[in-house]
Amino acid sequence: MLSVPTIDLTRINTVIFDTDGVVTDTARMHAAAWKHVFDTFMKGRSEPFDIRADYQACVDGRPRLDGVRTFLASRGITLPEGGPSDTPGAPTVHGLGMAKDQLYILQVERDGVAAFPSTVTLLHELRRRGCRTGVVSASRHCRKVVLAAGLVHLFDVLVDGNDMARLGLPGKPDPALFLEAAARLGVPPGRTAIVEDALPGVEAGRRGGFGLIIAVDRAGQAAALAERGADILVTDLDELAVSGRVPVGAG
Repeated sequence: MLSVPTIDLTRINTVIFDTDGVVTDTARMHAAAWKHVFDTFMKGRSEPFDIRADYQACVDGRPRLDGVRTFLASRGITLPEGGPSDTPGAPTVHGLGMAKDQLYILQVERDGVAAFPSTVTLLHELRRRGCRTGVVSASRHCRKVVLAAGLVHLFDVLVDGNDMARLGLPGKPDPALFLEAAARLGVPPGRTAIVEDALPGVEAGRRGGFGLIIAVDRAGQAAALAERGADILVTDLDELAVSGRVPVGAG
């Protein structure tokens, strides 16, 4: 009989979730916005943005400006940094980043935000068993997205791009974002699980010494996720079981 991948709450006290692609089905919206911005900029300069390969390799899981720098570097292009006052779409790192941000927010406002049903089910089960939960994102819009999905009540802490800017936290694959969430939950990394779908996020979990790293492979990159440090690989969170703690109110 095949063993079922399990979160064992006798050794894990908290679970921290990445947002886009794990909690909410917004990774595709980020990818579409990036493609529009980069393809417009790259016209006549280099090959277009590959919505799968370039998204996974260059921007997925990274802070927005890091994503711009990483993708441009992959094409051998360097742009001035610019600043927050740049016009969206200007040929600077900030200009391209702001153009992407505008497009993403327009999509969220137009189409709304859908949560993955399996993630919602897992969150309810964890909390029913007394496990505390957190959600993180490098995006400054994390709270807006989680609120729009109707899930903010299922998380004890939320750490996002606004916190990163305020605290000077580096982006993934540095573990600072996850470590900040674990600190707010009052639990050491070794007793904390993280749930990720991006390569930099899984690597951040390994670097941070987290007790369990669960990777959701929605993009066919299981081997790369395992290489970066995933302990458990699933294609959807409904493949996970939870054990080790009596549900609140049971018995």
